[in-house]
Amino acid sequence: MNISNMVNEWAFHIHLIMAISWIGGSIFMFVLGITLRDKKAQQEVYPHIGPIFGWFEVVALIALLSSGFILGFHYNLFEVLMNGGDTKIVHALRMKVMLVSVLTVATVIHFVIAYKTNGKERTRTEQILSRSSSMLIFFLNLFVMHYAIVMRDIL
Repeated sequence: MNISNMVNEWAFHIHLIMAISWIGGSIFMFVLGITLRDKKAQQEVYPHIGPIFGWFEVVALIALLSSGFILGFHYNLFEVLMNGGDTKIVHALRMKVMLVSVLTVATVIHFVIAYKTNGKERTRTEQILSRSSSMLIFFLNLFVMHYAIVMRDIL
């Protein structure tokens, strides 16, 4: 096995493990958010879980984006994206890239607000942005996963 194939194999495994972690963590935090309704309980739980989860998610996102770029080059997906016409793989790739871009922006917004306000009272705007970005991240994850499965089936 040459070094290029080994890097691509590792990139695929890292991408898969980080995607599982990212989506699983997102689902856990979503369930926690809708079930933990008591304000006092939230103030006891989130300041402890939030920073750990947040930094893990930053690392996972960087690993996902990096391994995604490696896989994109390995499978010539960037060339396909630019010159592939109107095929199923191009449609799935465009959708995934668009969703991941929005997901990344939503994650940065959510992380900055959460980091800045950890253990503090949020303004109404911060609260709305934090909750809406969190909800957006949750739902976008499901769509990104769908298009990843579509792409894997095609490749």
